[in-house]
Amino acid sequence: MDSDLRARRRDDAAEAATTWSDLADNPFRADRDRIVASPFFARLGGVTQVVSAAGSGLLHNRLTHSLKVAQVARAISDRLLATPDAAELIGKFGGLEPDVAEAAALAHDLGHPPFGHLGEQVLDRVARHRFGLADGFEGNAQSFRILTTTDVRGPSAVGLDLTAAVRAAVLKYPWARLHRPEPHPSAMPNPPRGAAEPADAPGTGSSKFSAYSTELDDVEGARAPYAGLIEPWQQTIEASVMDTADDIAYAIHDIQDFHRIGVLQHAPVATELGQWLAHALELAGLDSATLAAQTRRPGRSLELLRRRMHARDSWVVDDDAFADAVARVHTELVDGLLASGFDGSIEAEQATAAFSARWTSRLVGGITVLESPSTRSGHVTLRPAQWHEVAVLKFVHRQFVLLRPELALHQRGQASLITTLVDALDAWLGDRDEESRLPRRLHDLVELAYAEFTELASVSPELLVGATGEPVTGEDAVRGLARGRAVIDFVSSLTDRQAVSLLDALSGRSSQPWSDSFVL
Repeated sequence: MDSDLRARRRDDAAEAATTWSDLADNPFRADRDRIVASPFFARLGGVTQVVSAAGSGLLHNRLTHSLKVAQVARAISDRLLATPDAAELIGKFGGLEPDVAEAAALAHDLGHPPFGHLGEQVLDRVARHRFGLADGFEGNAQSFRILTTTDVRGPSAVGLDLTAAVRAAVLKYPWARLHRPEPHPSAMPNPPRGAAEPADAPGTGSSKFSAYSTELDDVEGARAPYAGLIEPWQQTIEASVMDTADDIAYAIHDIQDFHRIGVLQHAPVATELGQWLAHALELAGLDSATLAAQTRRPGRSLELLRRRMHARDSWVVDDDAFADAVARVHTELVDGLLASGFDGSIEAEQATAAFSARWTSRLVGGITVLESPSTRSGHVTLRPAQWHEVAVLKFVHRQFVLLRPELALHQRGQASLITTLVDALDAWLGDRDEESRLPRRLHDLVELAYAEFTELASVSPELLVGATGEPVTGEDAVRGLARGRAVIDFVSSLTDRQAVSLLDALSGRSSQPWSDSFVL
């Protein structure tokens, strides 16, 4: 990597080191240490990956997932740097530091709220509709907000004071929900992944984004060293490594865990994949209406996946590669791992570990660097064979775990819990008689958000808009936004169990006094 670029990527790390005691001399490793030492990182052990771990016996949570993503990101980085052609190409786009990619992987889920993606959806809806926050809530944006703003354990007590390189590497979707950068990537003919508006909520901006309006100055500062090297909407190389590692870990390790606890059953997976392999040509000939009406019949959902891939990712999708991927997953997963079940024996543990190691090796071995990638891909991506295999593995996870009816029942209760908790905290903030007895952290978050929105109104008033897109003016309106953002910040920083116990306390259902020094 060019020495001048390296210096710029480190940002003000040298200055920070004079006021902060880190275990590592390398500023990127110091960043990694600060992230791991953060209580926001520790809380991930109590945050749902798919469904709540409490009482369910599930093994996966956001902490174990983040550790595995970091492991894979490190392996990808080492492999790419050991490949001369790849290393030379990487240098053209800003370079690759394994410590940066690993730090970003450890940090990428810091902002995920209680109850996983379900909590994210509920908080976004509440933020926009109840509090009028145009940015709503997004887990990736919340992660960046924690790293740059709400965690106070860096030298400046505002964020963690991470280097520019690590801050940029966390930006999986390097744009705001609305406005920035200009032109906004959502307006592109073929938008990057996540940049398009959700089909069920037109006019709300990108479905995925990595920064709220209040953190856009941090985005610009972090990405300044890459100006002219990558497009404004493109990930840095290290962000692309982290994103690919996230896909690999999600595709393999969740399947492994759900097999261990018996949620992922042999018969339905075998039937779905087997029926598609046996009747691929027949299924390909069905019109869309007929296919949509028959989704409960085996093979149809997999055929719908193939068609969605053609519609979204024509740059890489290939029917032969898709068929090969289905066949490989059938052999390795259905005829291999799932066929014998999991009984806790040494043999079962070894088979599970071998499945994970074999697939991780295969997918990491399929990493490549593209000089001119599609807008739907980063510079670091998977070769077509492995790309299709990840798509099929993720399909199995979604179809046979996420869409289970009993999970929907579980999640409806969690959605109600989060909504009620937000209502209770908002009511507490509105009670003038109780103002002096507010949780200190909630009080501090209100003041922080008010200062941010006041500054935004002064410096970039076009960014201070409500959920309807209208400018927000006046003291009371700004206070209202600050109050909403503070409640969202507060609730999203809870673990699953903390959310349950806090609502019990606020509802009078608990006889124990609430006490949690991190939250309060």
